[in-house]
Amino acid sequence: MSNSAHVLSPSLDRTLYQRSLHPLRASLLGAADAFLVSAFLSDWAYFSDHEIQWKNFADWLIIGGLVFAGFALLWGVVDQFRSPLDRGRRIIAFVLLLAAFILGIVGELVHAKDAWASMPDALIISTIVALLALAATALDFSTNAAGGR
Repeated sequence: MSNSAHVLSPSLDRTLYQRSLHPLRASLLGAADAFLVSAFLSDWAYFSDHEIQWKNFADWLIIGGLVFAGFALLWGVVDQFRSPLDRGRRIIAFVLLLAAFILGIVGELVHAKDAWASMPDALIISTIVALLALAATALDFSTNAAGGR
C-alpha cells in the first residue's frame, strides 16, 4: 500500500467528527460577532460625530447580537453534555460568551439613557462585549482546528 492511500480507522474518524464545530453553531457565533462588532462601530461613530441615529443603530445591533449569542449559548450548554472531548476549552469559550451576553444586557440598559448621557460608558461596554464575543468565537474555532488537543 502506498503512502498516498492512507485510510483512517473508524475510531479515529468518529473522534474527528465529534470534535468538529457544527456549521449552524459557527453561523450563530459569526452572526453574534458581526452584530456586536457593528454595535461597537456604531457607538464609535456616535462618539465621533454626535449623530443620534448611530446610537439607535447600536441599540438594535446589540439586541440582534444578544439574540444570536443567546442561541449560541443554548447550543453550548447542549454541547457540554453531548461530547466529553476537550471540555476545558469549550467551557472557557462558553464562559466568555456568557460574559459577553450578560455585559451586552448591561450595555443595552446603558444605551437606554437619554442621548449623550450614555457616552462614554456605552462605547466602553460595547468594546468589551465585542472583544469577549470575538475571543469566545476564536477559542471555539481554534479548539476544533487543533483537533481537540
